[in-house]
Amino acid sequence: MKQLLFGILLLVAACSTKNKSTLTAVPDDIVYKTDTLVIKKLSDKVYQHISFLNTESFGRVECNGMIVINGNEAIVFDTPTDDAGTTALLNYLATQNKAVKAVVATHFHNDCVGGLQEFHARGIPSYANSLTIQLIKEKAEGNIPQNGFDQELELEVGQQPVITTFIGNGHTRDNVVAYFPEQQALFGGCLVKEVGASKGYLGDADTLMWSGTIAKLKAKYPHLKVVIPGHGNPGGAELLDYTEKLFSIRN
Repeated sequence: MKQLLFGILLLVAACSTKNKSTLTAVPDDIVYKTDTLVIKKLSDKVYQHISFLNTESFGRVECNGMIVINGNEAIVFDTPTDDAGTTALLNYLATQNKAVKAVVATHFHNDCVGGLQEFHARGIPSYANSLTIQLIKEKAEGNIPQNGFDQELELEVGQQPVITTFIGNGHTRDNVVAYFPEQQALFGGCLVKEVGASKGYLGDADTLMWSGTIAKLKAKYPHLKVVIPGHGNPGGAELLDYTEKLFSIRN
């Protein structure tokens, strides 16, 4: 009897281990995955897209964007890093019968605008801070968003607003964030760090203003449920707390 009971316990343990491995290999929140693009569902209407950028200083870097879906409409924040990833993203949304109304770039670096040409080729309008457009033109390279705004841009997805706002300097002088009130979701872009991250690339940063900008962001949106950083894992308001402390003048 003892031997039979021991055998049953071993079988249950083995099945539990197998199920755990399966869940780890294919997390429930991943809805699409290739070598160049991953799409994760974070809430009923908010998705994170992840593409990859090869850099000299940091190696192969995961780069995040946000997709807001409501009804049969979608808005994308930051493009995947290249045309291939962008094609995969738009093709996936097409298979889900989602019409992409717009793409918004959150600053002028290539991890935000690298796939912009594919959006334009499909007749999808693009938006960015007016300073973002100016900085891309000054570089004389990179894809240029079609429509500029100065302080705030409000678009609608399925009759719900999504608000893009310039809060202040940080990762760059032009970085903006996007907020979807219906889900209390924030795409912080590279202005916001994942918990445990280093300060990262600072070549265009305003490190003196960064912490204060995050403090203003926390005051503006005090009840966040989802926060997506420019790189790394999403979370909640703790990402803002971490970023504010990381760039505090005491550090």
